[in-house]
Amino acid sequence: MQEQPPPDVEPPEEVPPQGWHGLTHKKNFTAAMVITLVFMLVVVVLLSSPMILRSSKAAERTEAISNSKQVGLALLEFDQEYGRFPHETTVAEVRRTTSTGIDLSGSSSNAMFRQLIAYGIQSEDIFYCGHPEFRDKRPDNKIRGPQALEPGEVRFSYVAGLDTSMNPSLPLLAAPMKLGTTSFHDKPFSDKGVILRADLSAKALTIRAADGRLTIGGGQTLFDPKNGIWPAGHVIDLRHPEK
Repeated sequence: MQEQPPPDVEPPEEVPPQGWHGLTHKKNFTAAMVITLVFMLVVVVLLSSPMILRSSKAAERTEAISNSKQVGLALLEFDQEYGRFPHETTVAEVRRTTSTGIDLSGSSSNAMFRQLIAYGIQSEDIFYCGHPEFRDKRPDNKIRGPQALEPGEVRFSYVAGLDTSMNPSLPLLAAPMKLGTTSFHDKPFSDKGVILRADLSAKALTIRAADGRLTIGGGQTLFDPKNGIWPAGHVIDLRHPEK
């Protein structure tokens, strides 16, 4: 008798493990991963923001120090030519020797530095640094006539009336100063103020939180005429940039 093939038997239905929800579970798993990644990115950004800000302020402070040294070199050359750093008393001689068409009148640091442009400095960039009282405008390097060092293109304050025969620790440039005062803004350079000394050394000094004045040690501040670095009876002639 011929054997008959066994009847087809359907395999038993596979029962998914307990808790398994097929495609729905996969979707939930993917969504959970996306949410986790987004959360991690947010945390990384929040943690790195202070570091990025500090790095940005350090870069601005470095730029201010570098530019102040360039201005210092120009001031030194000017002093060697005219016997002192730019001042109202040097305007007539600068006009005579350069035949400049630049307006050299005025008492601001812009006006003093225009004498350097008339003398031969070709770049306005060296007079720039971060300063919260000015809009975000960089020098355009147009140095002819009234376009030379226009308002906003100079950010350094300037101490007029000095020369190379005086104390080399005296400041020639300072930034970023609160216009019309002897105090400094503490935000741009992370609680530091930048100064260029008469010996052409540039430094970043700590700003005193109580009054915004720049400290030089021993409880003394930079623009206190009794701090020991200024000659006895000297009147500090501080010129601020034009806004």
